[in-house]
Amino acid sequence: MSEKISKYYASDRLRDLIRDNSLLLMVMSRFGIPLGFGDKSIEDICEAQGVDTATFLAVANFISNNEADYKSVSLASLIEYLKRAHIYFLDYNLPYIRRRLIEAIDCSGADEVAFLILRFYDEYVTEVRKHMEYENDMVFSYVNELLMGRRGSTYSIRMFADKHNHIGPKLKELKDIIISYYHEKSNDLLNSVLFDIINCEQDLNYHCQVEDSLFVPAVEELERAVSKEACGSTESSEQQTEKKNDALSAREKEIIACIAKGMSNKEIAEELNLSVHTVTTHRRNLSAKLQIHSPAGLTIYAIVNKLINLQDIQGLKIEK
Repeated sequence: MSEKISKYYASDRLRDLIRDNSLLLMVMSRFGIPLGFGDKSIEDICEAQGVDTATFLAVANFISNNEADYKSVSLASLIEYLKRAHIYFLDYNLPYIRRRLIEAIDCSGADEVAFLILRFYDEYVTEVRKHMEYENDMVFSYVNELLMGRRGSTYSIRMFADKHNHIGPKLKELKDIIISYYHEKSNDLLNSVLFDIINCEQDLNYHCQVEDSLFVPAVEELERAVSKEACGSTESSEQQTEKKNDALSAREKEIIACIAKGMSNKEIAEELNLSVHTVTTHRRNLSAKLQIHSPAGLTIYAIVNKLINLQDIQGLKIEK
């Protein structure tokens, strides 16, 4: 048996992570990373798929019980991950389990316990749907406003965290009810459904833990930064922008310009005679300084602050 990897890094091969912990297949899927990645490193795969490498590593390390730092997380990237997880549970996994449950138990009405089991499951799915729709509509919208530097409401992420109940344990209760009270001499299909329920319960628990341990503290830090900027600054927006620009090193300005030109981390490294790891670190620092996490956002920043000319941007045609 191979020894478990103690922590994952950008240079590690993704296939080694999946061998180490098969649960990371779900993480990979929710970041939109397809199969067939061969021997490529995590960094190369994430870059090719437009995924924030640090966020992927934070989630992967957390789910594998390795050290994971919420401060390295891109909230925009993590929100997309959480939204994809919601789609998976609501549109695929929970309906799939219900279909298999109907096949496995007597739903004709003759067996009262079977009827109650199905009703219990349907009520549970309704609860999960409300939970996830609230996050999609309220919580994620609030964080997107924060990412744009706006905090106009009295809402805070702590209000969400204080009421954030984990939605996995109720599946354990359903599993226990089936095992204890549904009498069936031999039902391989029902046993198979029980395994599906157990896996779904574990998956939902990890999902909620990612929200508690990575998402919530990252949002709290962003709240503090936005509040500090709003309360502590009386300067004009132009003065604030100049200060931000002054806070950037010459090297960081060069990297922003390269990003705006559509260059990959590898191309930037070759252009500026740096290592790919150094470029990745600079990009992470830039995102933290500017609170801009997407290449499109950095491109707009570069144009507005005259770090690059419009003509230098790949694929942009200037009409005369």
